[in-house]
Amino acid sequence: MAAAGIPSTRVGDWAIRIEPRPVADIPGFAEGRVSIQDAGAQHAAILLGPRDGERILDACAAPGGKTTHLLELADADVTALDIDERRLDRVRQNLDRLGLDAKLIAGDASQPADWWDGKPYQSVLLDAPCSASGVTRRHPDIRWNRRPSDLLRFSQQQVALLSNLWQVLEPGGKLLYATCSVFREENDAAVEAFLAANPDAEWASPTPDSPGGGQLVPDDDHDGFYYALLRKR
Repeated sequence: MAAAGIPSTRVGDWAIRIEPRPVADIPGFAEGRVSIQDAGAQHAAILLGPRDGERILDACAAPGGKTTHLLELADADVTALDIDERRLDRVRQNLDRLGLDAKLIAGDASQPADWWDGKPYQSVLLDAPCSASGVTRRHPDIRWNRRPSDLLRFSQQQVALLSNLWQVLEPGGKLLYATCSVFREENDAAVEAFLAANPDAEWASPTPDSPGGGQLVPDDDHDGFYYALLRKR
């Protein structure tokens, strides 16, 4: 970046921050050497910890930043699922640019019977639909487009997604629940409701905030995110 005259700042172990600019102007982007992804979002693949040969489901995958990050960390068998077939085109474009391969399925994550082949996954990433309250610095219109009643609707949908995707996970497998929300109703409360209703589910770490989950509050380096890493007994 320095050689290209682009000021940059390192953020954590995996990212550098640059000022907004067309992606075509970023050295190495077209060649698949770099990707554009919020530093907070990059925690997802790291927390899930993909392994070579592992069968992984990335639910609600579009536009594919987390899908490709998983494949960059391990030679895994990844399925990218999204309800919107048109948005899967973005996933395909990102895979092609980076020279990676994943199975793409258009389907509703809450209805596994419509798309699941019956073979369990060792890991599942659920980047759940949410209020997007953690990304209001980049999308300020969210503050006016959300109502308090939306939180109940989102939390009910999130618990339903967790419950339905849990059945495609093999015993001993891990599920990473993620939102870009800062509200407890969509984060800790949703996970607690799911755990209470599913005795075969447990935190994958001794406490919910270390090392397999917790709340990232928005700051200068990243958006707001929430992660909960769960294990199937």
